Amino acid sequence: MQIAKNQELKIYNSLTGKKEIFKPINEGHIGMYVCGPTVYSNVHLGNCRTFMSFDMIFRYFKHLGYKVRYVRNITDAGHLVDDADDGEDKIAKKARLEKLEPMEVVQRYTVDFHTILEKFNFLPPSIEPTATGHIIEQIEIIKTIINNGFAYEINGSVYFDVSTFNEQKEYGKLSGRKLEDMIANTRELAAQSEKRNPQDFALWKKAEPEHIMRWPSPWGDGFPGWHLECTAMSTKYLGETFDIHGGGMDLKFPHHECEIAQAEACNGHSPVNYWLHANMLTLNGKKMAKSTGNSILPNEIFTGENTILSKPFSPSVVRFFMMQAHYTSILDISNDALLASEKGFNKLMEAIDNLDKLTVKDNSSFNITQWQQQCYDAMNDDFNSPILISKLFEAVKQINLIKEGKSTITKADKTILTQTLHSFVFDVLGLENKNNTASDNKIDGVIALLIELRKEARENKDFATSDKIRNQLAEMGIELKDGKEGTTFNIL
Repeated sequence: MQIAKNQELKIYNSLTGKKEIFKPINEGHIGMYVCGPTVYSNVHLGNCRTFMSFDMIFRYFKHLGYKVRYVRNITDAGHLVDDADDGEDKIAKKARLEKLEPMEVVQRYTVDFHTILEKFNFLPPSIEPTATGHIIEQIEIIKTIINNGFAYEINGSVYFDVSTFNEQKEYGKLSGRKLEDMIANTRELAAQSEKRNPQDFALWKKAEPEHIMRWPSPWGDGFPGWHLECTAMSTKYLGETFDIHGGGMDLKFPHHECEIAQAEACNGHSPVNYWLHANMLTLNGKKMAKSTGNSILPNEIFTGENTILSKPFSPSVVRFFMMQAHYTSILDISNDALLASEKGFNKLMEAIDNLDKLTVKDNSSFNITQWQQQCYDAMNDDFNSPILISKLFEAVKQINLIKEGKSTITKADKTILTQTLHSFVFDVLGLENKNNTASDNKIDGVIALLIELRKEARENKDFATSDKIRNQLAEMGIELKDGKEGTTFNIL
């Protein structure tokens, strides 16, 4: 649409702490890097929210007509337990526990990551590099940082010298932390490490004899530091300075802070113009954690195989739920919230299905041009998807009024309304309307009736009929699940 090319976009920049008018380095082109997953387990729902936020941002840039190079990495080595510089590699630990090769672990969970993102209707990134595929580039960056006087080697490991760097640059500018305060809080740890200062972080770690994942380097066999990997991959594919770097709020410090320091120590200037951070997802008002049982995986939501939700929810409903909150705000997922989102999603899709049935008149009661710009205004205000959705539901209201003969629309305005709804609902928000909503509701009703008949058969000890209903539904790809709250179903 022509209107998409004339929009002024404002983005909240974590580096400056304010909204700024977005100006790409190269007109019409955008370079965007997002920290991808460490593939040692099934992808976390909170991570899905982060990646979904940047998928939406990627989609909007494309909708505006930008040519986007979107780089999202796979971390397949170097990320140690507790995000520390000492300890076991997360992937190597999983390989040891499951008696697998590390790359078997990487393959299994990379496939899981891609499968879940495909279900959520993500667009693939332009480039998806792996850390292990860029060892040479990481070694070359370390050499440069050492030559520039900002790193030191000790016992086969190389550490970034934060104090020396801070004398010339500013370590902590992204997170707002002061090095002096950090030193004061960690002084007692200084004697416990080979580092000169506890704040120094690993660029390269010596591999102990038991460490499986190792590569040769000028400093001996070892493996790269977690922070270094993203610096190597982002600058290789996007240049020494690029437009946008994104990730979860939890990566702001130390990961992204260290990325800035490494890039400035290597290249002499800031690597990124706009830093964007997506906020966390909670479950029933609490932080998600496997240890407390307050956790749920995406597939457990889709299948209903969990003890937290009352029924299965489709990927598009979950995506719609997540789009109803701004990407920088904390979002709490719960059964009630998903049920409400499902109703809203069905209402939206039903309105879109009804677009073709609208009768056109000689005049319009709905100011379509103003409404269309308000949709853009929402997204131009730091990708404000909840405001956009509220505008979409203004259109839903109008569609229903037109259908009931209480409002009117011209043929030209109906075309604009249809194009705009399809663009924002499907292209930008990434929702899917695979089936007609009215048909879905009828199918749900039929299955509910069969579940009720099966329940009566079981109560009458007519197990032959009960089993027949279950088995024949299973043959049609409809799985019944009996639980304390009753029987639910999942369409496979």
